[in-house]
Amino acid sequence: MILHSVYCNLRSGVQSNAVTAVFQELDTLCKGIDWVLSFEHGPNRDFEAKSLEYAVGFVIRFTDRHALEKYAEHPIHKELGAQLCTLCVGGADGITVFDLEVEAAQANA
Repeated sequence: MILHSVYCNLRSGVQSNAVTAVFQELDTLCKGIDWVLSFEHGPNRDFEAKSLEYAVGFVIRFTDRHALEKYAEHPIHKELGAQLCTLCVGGADGITVFDLEVEAAQANA
């Protein structure tokens, strides 16, 4: 399983409803793809004060690396990714991505 974790450093003045709209569309996209296991998103609570610049993020659970690669090429993903870039400091540079390969049991623990 792949945990595709995305963290966003939003530009000053970005309205929360703009981010919410992109996340809702990503959620709709993910629900329509059988090799996507889940999509979760929300604000960064940063309980350890280590990532203050990243206001929001999301995690998508994919069945495997091939599923992530198919998602990356999906035209709706590309469109939504471009929209998200416009909301972030420096465009794509304001987005940090971690792709973790984990055992399914580990992800559910």
